[in-house]
Amino acid sequence: GLIEAVGRLRAREPRGGDQRLTFDVGALPFADVAMGESIAVNGCCLTVVAFDATSFAADLSTETLALTTLGGLPIGAALNLERAMRPSDRLGGHLVAGHVDGLGSVVSVREDARSQRWRFRAPDALARYLAPKGSICVDGVSLTVNAVEGAEFEVNLVPHTLEHTAF
Repeated sequence: GLIEAVGRLRAREPRGGDQRLTFDVGALPFADVAMGESIAVNGCCLTVVAFDATSFAADLSTETLALTTLGGLPIGAALNLERAMRPSDRLGGHLVAGHVDGLGSVVSVREDARSQRWRFRAPDALARYLAPKGSICVDGVSLTVNAVEGAEFEVNLVPHTLEHTAF
């Protein structure tokens, strides 16, 4: 849940009902990328199926397309990127598996001192898992839930998060 770089969607190729997407990696450390490894894109764990020095491609199944926004993003859209954590890495945020549970929506954004308070609506089936001061991952960013009202929840995005993610 700690974003390493902001990349961009480079290309989209429909393939037999699903899609292959190509992503520019931006400043993501990428020298040791390997075929078949996982890279989280907006929190969704994707498998590298092709790569070069500045980009990688991943195949998105119909399940991934249904539960994420990745299939509908415009070319050039900014994306949060994070490589898989090694067992020896420091844990600086919440553990994030990269398995997306649902597609929410932004209800509102308002200024809150130097931060921004974002209000989201989660799918009704996931509302029972929301808890004040619990953790949640939105587009790959691990966040702490400030408040919950039914299927709606609020988080604060501090200046660092706003400057170093695709929010």
